[in-house]
Amino acid sequence: MTKEKFGKECKICARPFTVFRWCPGVRMRFKKTEVCQTCSKMKNVCQTCLLDLEYGLPIQVRDTGLSVKDEVPRSDVNKEYYTQNMEREIANSDGTRPVGLLGKAPSSGDMLLKLARTTPYYKRNRPHICSFWVKGECKRGEECPYRHEKPTDPDDPLADQNIKDRYYGINDPVADKLLKRASTMPRLDVPEDKSITTLYIGGLGENVTDSELRNHFYQFGEIRTITIVQRQQCAFIQFATRQAAETAAEKSFNKLIINGRRLNVKWGRSQAARGKEKDGVTESGIRLEPVPGLPGALPPPPVSDEDASTNYFNLAPTSSPAVMNLGLPPPPGVAMPPPPGFGPPMFHTMDPMSPSMPPPMAMRPPGQVHYPSQDPQRMGAHASRGGP
Repeated sequence: MTKEKFGKECKICARPFTVFRWCPGVRMRFKKTEVCQTCSKMKNVCQTCLLDLEYGLPIQVRDTGLSVKDEVPRSDVNKEYYTQNMEREIANSDGTRPVGLLGKAPSSGDMLLKLARTTPYYKRNRPHICSFWVKGECKRGEECPYRHEKPTDPDDPLADQNIKDRYYGINDPVADKLLKRASTMPRLDVPEDKSITTLYIGGLGENVTDSELRNHFYQFGEIRTITIVQRQQCAFIQFATRQAAETAAEKSFNKLIINGRRLNVKWGRSQAARGKEKDGVTESGIRLEPVPGLPGALPPPPVSDEDASTNYFNLAPTSSPAVMNLGLPPPPGVAMPPPPGFGPPMFHTMDPMSPSMPPPMAMRPPGQVHYPSQDPQRMGAHASRGGP
């Protein structure tokens, strides 16, 4: 690292300051401070990359998340006067906290915690692209300290960055990209029904218990009931007040981790909204399409007996309705004629040696049962074996 006292002028206030220059690692480009300490302390940013020291985000993103509008004057006279007042305020402080409007801002924001970078970002230390390699004239080969890569698209907004716009928090393409990402992040909207005080907790797994959920949510307010549905691996937590439920939803949405599992937090539904549909339209206004292949709805019942119809299955009317001739069984004691083809023959054979046909069942004496194997005239039968 090299130190050069009053080596260059600050790119914001144009005053000379002490410049530090160093190499962050092997095959990395040399880096140096770009703004003075006073300008960096006024915005609580790094002197080299101009990113916030607490979240690692651009100034425009940080000010938007904290709802801070700190307008630094840009004219030479006003800038000098503003800088002198800020230097006096910095000298009277302990130097560990930001000054000005930023020092009075809230300590953290939900959006900033989601966008904050938690791991080091070493790509900003890479060397620049070799311009000779782009033109096909680099003769150093592997010994070239610059990158041999295809340059980025010149029409890309990230390729056109201005250090002053980044410091003042205006027209910063990196900040615009992060703010668009924040707008597409999932969020939990508060329901309009004030009677809803229940939160749905999904993705519990098999090891999360009632006491673990209570240990996390009791800090937000009084808990009325905790119901765990082990089959669905979810739970319903009902608070005593609506304010406690809103605080718990805000502090736990997309940030609740128990036993190494990130749990899903949503608002419960009111009793009136559960399954409430009318004419295929839900309470939220979403029209449900009919399922193909299912039969249509039955016709409404007739108002009077005269309008009653037997067409209960919506069958199409026909000119000649089908009539089925169903025979009724005979009364008791009356013999039923056999079906065609199963009765005795209607003619007598002329052969005297042919066996006689047994009498019909209706003409037999009561109690006598005829078996073909007991017929005495059957071939191989004996008279002694006859009889029942």
